[in-house]
Amino acid sequence: MAKPRLLILVVAYNAEKQIEDVLARVPRELSDRCDTEILVLDDSSADATFDVSTRIQQSGRIPFPVHVLFNPVNQGYGGNQKLGYHYAIRERFDYVALLHGDGQYAPECLPALVAPLIEGGAAAVFGSRMLTKGGARRGGMPFYKWTGNRILSWMQNTLLGTALSEFHSGYRVYAVDALRRIPFDLNTNDFHFDTEIIVQLVFWGMPIVEIPIPTYYGDEICRVNGVKYAADVIRTVVVARMQNVGLLYDRKFDAAASPPYTSKVDFASPHQLAIETVRRGARVLDLGCADGYVAAALREQKACTVVGVDRMTPMKRDAVDHFVVYDLNDGVPPVDLTAFDYILLLDVLEHLSSPERFMTQLRHALKLSRGTTILASTGNIGFVANRFMLLLGQFNYGNRGILDLTHTRLFTFASFRRLFEQSGFRIREARGIPAPFRLVWGNSAVARAALAVNQALVAIARGIFSYQIFFVVEPLPSLDSLLDEAHRESAKRVADIDTRLAKL
Repeated sequence: MAKPRLLILVVAYNAEKQIEDVLARVPRELSDRCDTEILVLDDSSADATFDVSTRIQQSGRIPFPVHVLFNPVNQGYGGNQKLGYHYAIRERFDYVALLHGDGQYAPECLPALVAPLIEGGAAAVFGSRMLTKGGARRGGMPFYKWTGNRILSWMQNTLLGTALSEFHSGYRVYAVDALRRIPFDLNTNDFHFDTEIIVQLVFWGMPIVEIPIPTYYGDEICRVNGVKYAADVIRTVVVARMQNVGLLYDRKFDAAASPPYTSKVDFASPHQLAIETVRRGARVLDLGCADGYVAAALREQKACTVVGVDRMTPMKRDAVDHFVVYDLNDGVPPVDLTAFDYILLLDVLEHLSSPERFMTQLRHALKLSRGTTILASTGNIGFVANRFMLLLGQFNYGNRGILDLTHTRLFTFASFRRLFEQSGFRIREARGIPAPFRLVWGNSAVARAALAVNQALVAIARGIFSYQIFFVVEPLPSLDSLLDEAHRESAKRVADIDTRLAKL
């Protein structure tokens, strides 16, 4: 069986004094488990880093093939990594280890870092200076850097839901297959590239393993502006977290594999309001039922009969009594709408190419029905967060939330009302729904407090502070039906007149 191929990527900038020692210390034992090669990527150094590396390459003293490349234009710390990872992908390596050319990280740790990847179950292995208690300080890490590392790592873990001992080690080994799957090429060229690639690994559900490594601070020059780096890191994780709740969007954090829709039946949401509104034992048509979260709750809690309609079959077919595969962009589904007490349009209309045409067709299909109630919801584009972001010049679509990438229409309370009224419906009830804090912080005290504040603000100005809109709607009779009724009533009255005249 062929050995896996390992590329040791040595990112170097003005490292002429350290590069020879770094390369000489790469353990020979790596060749026992991997076909190993070294790539020194000189990021346009002003010193003799390239010359020294080339002499080492030509000397044959290193027991692995050594390649040396020089960037004619400085790419930055992140940009240099991008080139190295692209090289690993293009040359079909299995693993790529990031090693700094200034000697800050011990090459002797490479076998331990590579081992979890060879054994399977990891997409990346990080060398951590924080796993050994007190090791970072004994190794010379300045107190202010140790403190900053701990604080930033705590904040990043909190926002991302991770449990890494540190986010700021530059000693890492990646599975090249994992790199193929994430858009690392969209990341920054600056030093917080390391944070962005962690976010990507987390969002794409790729496991990270940490291995303790020694800390070494020598005479290398620190080229990181600590204040700027901290600000960049904080901004990165905040944007990533906000993307998770649909408030911001950045393509590099768009993990298409993550499910955009989840059950919202157990907190303030259109799902919960619909379940509360539908009467027990009712017949319900759930248009755009997705995976049937609401349908399942209605059947279990209210003993309702539910027919689901969606263009994709739900994962749990038993969530509904009957399911119809149908794309609502093609119009009203081929079912007898008058047979239902309730029709659900929960977060559906904003996905249609023409909500106006669909609602007009729905009104006509309901004919003379006066017993059908429609429950409809949508995102409120007038939500305060959207207004604030627009003030900052931001209007970012994402993979969920009000600005979902699949939304074709955006509504306020006024425009959602017009959609129904101009299609022949009457709004019986209009309610504002607060933001889904439970999706962000779970059932925590913070989430409950935020919800209480949001609900109070909705009561004051629902057009500004409602995250979503919820309508209870009923169809009005069409002109045809009104005219038919007028004819029937007139005929009845004429007959009554004739009857009275006949008695005279």
